Amino acid sequence: MEKPNKKQVLLFYCVESEQLARKISDQSDLIQLQSINWRSFDDGFPNLFINNAKDIRGQHVAFLASFSSPAVIFEQLSVIFALPRLFVASFTLVLPFFPTGSFERMEEEGDVATAFTMARILSNIPASRGGPTSLVIYDIHALQERFYFGDHVLPCFETGMPLLKQRLHQLPDADNVVIAFPDDGAWKRFHKLLDHFPTVVCAKVREGDKRIVRLKEGDPAGRHVVIVDDLVQSGGTLIECQKVLAAHGANKVSAYVTHAVFPKKSYERFVHKDGENSKKAFEYFWITDSCANTVKEIGNKAPFEVISLAGSIADALQI
Repeated sequence: MEKPNKKQVLLFYCVESEQLARKISDQSDLIQLQSINWRSFDDGFPNLFINNAKDIRGQHVAFLASFSSPAVIFEQLSVIFALPRLFVASFTLVLPFFPTGSFERMEEEGDVATAFTMARILSNIPASRGGPTSLVIYDIHALQERFYFGDHVLPCFETGMPLLKQRLHQLPDADNVVIAFPDDGAWKRFHKLLDHFPTVVCAKVREGDKRIVRLKEGDPAGRHVVIVDDLVQSGGTLIECQKVLAAHGANKVSAYVTHAVFPKKSYERFVHKDGENSKKAFEYFWITDSCANTVKEIGNKAPFEVISLAGSIADALQI
């Protein structure tokens, strides 16, 4: 079957995603960056202006968002709701990190599942001339969250795992790599995407008031073990997994997360320090640029290495 011709896409972006947007546009001559004036009134509320609004009529338009904090969400939603109404041919929202994805359950009456709230808001984005909005999200915390979205958006769930696999195959000890999952949830979410590698599964068990990480299955002895999860916050679970894997004979331990949230600079506990015992440190810590502010803060500090989503997002814009 003959593939349709690729489309030209006009890509708008929020302030903190500018670097990623430029990387995306570098992937293809068919992706052209557009600009928005992100201004505020004296009272702090947004005073926004979409440049060249008439020129985007009949064009395929996308917006690269970053909901890194509640403070920036409203101004971006204002633009997201405005763009499809400018007579564009189609509209795609790229939200690499769905920030409320881990708050999808109610454990007792009164809990608020903010993942559902955010999904409902995004489900009400106006249709463009081409139909519902396409919504691109990477490694959402739970795949069943696709059912939180209404029929007015088309969620497209992408993953960073192919990029991780490509990086792992570049390692000098690629033949000795084992994938470790910190819990059953991560195993269910990702093991089919990494089935080329042997696996180790850890588990969190409760002992009194503490939750302790134990090795559930697999043998890490003598191997380069890479812990894989969708996101990291404080990093406590990853550190406990590293200790368990090292205690069971792992030669090296590295980690990969698609979304490096790291509130309150919690990434600092992973940064290599002079004279640090290598057995206590992560060999590599791979993250993507889905959380732009974190990437800027971390810079080139070892063991961190950024795997960019730019090429993958450029491909997704052609779907």
